[in-house]
Amino acid sequence: MLLYNTYTKQKEEFKPVNGKSVTMYSCGPTVYDFAHIGNFRSYLSADFLRRTLEYLGYEVRHVKNITDVGHLTESDLDQGEDKINKKAKEKKTTPEEIARFFEKAFLEDEVKLNIEKADFYPRATAHIAEMIQAVRALLDKGYAYEKNGAVFFDVEKFGRYGKLSGNALEKLKLGQRVKHDSEKKHSYDFYLWRPAAKDHLMKWPSPWGEGYPGWHIECTVMSRKFLGDTIDIHSGGEDNIFPHHENEIAQSEALTDRKFVNIWFHSRHLLIKGEKMAKSKGSFYTLADLEKKNYNPLVFRMLAFSSHYRSTLDFSFETLDQAAINLEKIKELLVRLQTISDKKIIDSTSLLAQKAKADFKQALENDLDSPKALAVILGLVKNINTLIDKNEINQAQAKAVYDLMIEFDKVLGLSLAQTEDIPEEITNLAAEREKMRKEKKWKEADEIRKKIEKKGYEISDSEGKTVIRKK
Repeated sequence: MLLYNTYTKQKEEFKPVNGKSVTMYSCGPTVYDFAHIGNFRSYLSADFLRRTLEYLGYEVRHVKNITDVGHLTESDLDQGEDKINKKAKEKKTTPEEIARFFEKAFLEDEVKLNIEKADFYPRATAHIAEMIQAVRALLDKGYAYEKNGAVFFDVEKFGRYGKLSGNALEKLKLGQRVKHDSEKKHSYDFYLWRPAAKDHLMKWPSPWGEGYPGWHIECTVMSRKFLGDTIDIHSGGEDNIFPHHENEIAQSEALTDRKFVNIWFHSRHLLIKGEKMAKSKGSFYTLADLEKKNYNPLVFRMLAFSSHYRSTLDFSFETLDQAAINLEKIKELLVRLQTISDKKIIDSTSLLAQKAKADFKQALENDLDSPKALAVILGLVKNINTLIDKNEINQAQAKAVYDLMIEFDKVLGLSLAQTEDIPEEITNLAAEREKMRKEKKWKEADEIRKKIEKKGYEISDSEGKTVIRKK
């Protein structure tokens, strides 16, 4: 499998450190507010990658952290206030209550989007002792310095700084993009430990006084604890590249003297009207917003799959509607396949299915080319529908195609095989409709069909079989 590595700026053959076992770390949410669908594009890209690796026979050990301390309102500048601390003050409650409420909301949204559960969701606040140990080790090795209760990473001591983002020291010195902090030796040094003000709600004792960890050290500590010194894949959104992931590399490799990550996997932004979807601009939608407009969250999942993770994706309700149409095409085919009766015909189906399977796998292996993989599926849907229309597919062939579509769904994650219990009220209406049809009372049968549809179900007939499903 080829994957684009942000660090080397090229596609590379993916070779896990340990055979078929893959270690994968994803930067998780900062739980101070509801995640928006722009955030979830990154998590969905990571989910498509994980599902693809599992589809190809790998075993993935996945960690997704919960940031519940240390992420500042201007984190790229090491300025501002802790986001959770700020929210707790606004709501006149505790940081713990804020964090747990939004952590629960995030995990519930992951379920709605059918994102596979990570093996571990470590919380930053549960690893403060390990972070203090890591900061102390960086001080001992000469990569960090302390001043007035603050501990900073000395960027000039790490010669490879900037290799991921392109923000090498020479460029930082020229641009001076980081606001100057009088406590720092250099304006581009970053916090490993911050002293806490008296009114700060989250603080812990340390050798340097009461304080709390910097955002970046958290991921270094948690990834090492659960996945080891070197991990196969680290994922995140492109806004994590600098400074967060750049700083992770510096402190991790300084700490262990080993390579931190083999493949850096970053997804591009979700745009709205050409601009990055962002809470700071008020231009964003949550899953709840989509649900209020009667969109199933899996339609957004379909939309995310339709765009390559390394391309920006312009969100609009028109593109969401098109994703809904494409999802409906797949579901309609699955319904049709279940209505095929047995007949002896020439097999013109197996070659189509075999080619689709090969092309689907090839697309995924080429840097997770999900748009091409989806095109393969929709092409197969069109071709199989044509064969059904021409009465050129039998029951065994239909089942083979159905099973293949369910196999594809291991990567798509659209719950295509999920069956729901049809309420007795609906089955009774369907039985009454069938009775009207047998009696050739077409008008009455059509009225019952409309009643069924108003209650959120669809009914279809083919070759003497009736199929009911939820819209």
